[in-house]
This record gives sequence, structure tokens and C-alpha cells, in this order.
Amino acid sequence: MIEQLVNIDRMEHALALFGSFDENVRLIEQEYNVTVTCRGTEIKVFGDEQGVSLAVRAITGLLSLINKGEAITEQNVRYVMSMVREGTEEKVASLADDVICITTTGKPLKAKTLGQKKYIQAIKDNTIVFGVGPAGTGKTYLAVAMAVRAFRAHEVNRIILTRPAVEAGEKLGFLPGDLQNKVDPYLRPLYDALFDMLGAENYQKYVERGNIEVAPLAYMRGRTLDDSFIILDEAQNTTPEQMKMFLTRLGFNSKAVITGDVTQIDLPDSKRSGLVEAVKILKNVEDIATIYFTEKDVVRHRLVQAIIKAYEKYFEEGKRNR
Repeated sequence: MIEQLVNIDRMEHALALFGSFDENVRLIEQEYNVTVTCRGTEIKVFGDEQGVSLAVRAITGLLSLINKGEAITEQNVRYVMSMVREGTEEKVASLADDVICITTTGKPLKAKTLGQKKYIQAIKDNTIVFGVGPAGTGKTYLAVAMAVRAFRAHEVNRIILTRPAVEAGEKLGFLPGDLQNKVDPYLRPLYDALFDMLGAENYQKYVERGNIEVAPLAYMRGRTLDDSFIILDEAQNTTPEQMKMFLTRLGFNSKAVITGDVTQIDLPDSKRSGLVEAVKILKNVEDIATIYFTEKDVVRHRLVQAIIKAYEKYFEEGKRNR
């Protein structure tokens, strides 16, 4: 058994690291089978040599976030521990560097994982970006944040958000109201993200002026979209024909972000996914990037990661058995 010391700059940094009722440190202790205590500005880590070494690396990574003003949550702790497993924890501090935009509550929005940081950089550097990965990785939310950032900087005049209205087990015809009422539930995640960034009042003002448009994919046909930041969400549910139609709407001084999860395709069995096909066809085209997210990029409840892993394992075993 060994003991190792970690020095911290200020007592409040220790409070931020330990969390409410020491919840953050408990996760580290459980993961590495160590004991972590604090006296003044000294943190002591006690346990076997390997466990102590890994725990100190995780604590150092978390302190680098705290030094940049980041609040430490369970998600931060688990992500830093996963980076320690990969030996990349020294990169964690870079996550706090770039503020994408400020939400209506005054909260600065930043990348929470290296996958998200890579995605944001790809949107900055390319005209078309495909974000492919499981639920909860922030694909849509970050795309909307980048759209709002471009709009506020007067880089584009319009934000256009669209989704294919494909039933995920439900039928549109049974929903009440006119066509807009029927498709609104499909567009709700896009509304929610815009409300977070702009506020409901500003959102309504921009909609009335024509600066923001949220509409089903079918409404895009026959248009040329200039000076726009366009987001196609749930793109795994487009057909190849719909995807080609969407991609060829792109006008001058516009960007497009296409997001989707290829494990959640709701198309009839006989239909091919336009997202799957487009990623293959366009993989070597300049100014088009594809970013793949994994379960490590999930920023929802920790069980979402576990669910994604379990499904992946189940389907991999099914493939091998066939």
C-alpha cells in the first residue's frame, strides 16, 4: 500500500472536486479501490500502487477542469475516468477552452467530450458535416448551438431546422389537429434546443421575421437555401432520394449539419437509409466531414451508456450466431 499527495491551489477547488456529500470522490474511490482524503490544500490518495496512480491521474484531470471554472458533475467524473483508461486525460482541460454560445439562463455552452469538441471543430471547418452516433451524444443540441452562434455573428441570415416525419411506431393520422399540429411532435427536440439558446419570445420574433424556420423535410423540396445554417435531424429516417434532395438544396454562404443514429432506423424494411448511403458516397468529397460518436460521448444519465453498450453487445452476438 502507498500514499500519494496532490496539492491544490485553493480550498474551494477541493470542495468542487469532492462535490456534495463527497459524491465525486466516492466514484473515484469505488473505481480504483482507494481512499481519498483532504487536509487543507493537500489531497491524500491511499491504496495499492496501480489504483493510486490511476486515481491521481483522474483527480489531476478533474482539477484542470476546475481551474478553468468548470463545475464537476458525475458525468465529468465518469468521462475523465474513461479518459484515464485510454491514457488521454491530459486532453480534458481543452474541453473548457471554447464557449459555443450562452444560453438564455446565462450558462456558457461548451463541449463535454472530445468527440463533441471534434464535432464542433468539424462544423467550423466544413460546409457539410454528418454527425452519426447514439442518442444522448448532443448531436442535435450542439448543431443548434452552432447555428445560433453563426446567426448571432451575422454569418448567416437564417436558421432552418428540419426532420423527416417518419412514424416511430405511431401513425400521424391518429394525431389530433391539422398538418402542422401533427408534425410538431416530431420537431419538438428542435424547438426545445432553440428555446434554450434564444428564449421563447426571441424565437417567436425570429420565426415571424422568417429568420428561423422549423419544418418537415418535405417542405424543403424545390428550394435553394442561401445564407442559411440548415440542420437535418433524425436523418437515418430519410430515403436515399430524400437525402439527395436535401443535400442539393444547399445555396451560397450556407452550412448544413446532418445528424442521425443508424441503430434507430424507423423506415420500412424494404427502404434503405439515406444517411447510411450518403456517408459512404460522400466520404472522400472535400469540405464534407463525418464525425462518429460512441457511447463515451453520451452526456445523459449513465444508464444511457450502459443501455447502448448492452444493445451493441446483443446485436454483435446475434451477428456472430447467424
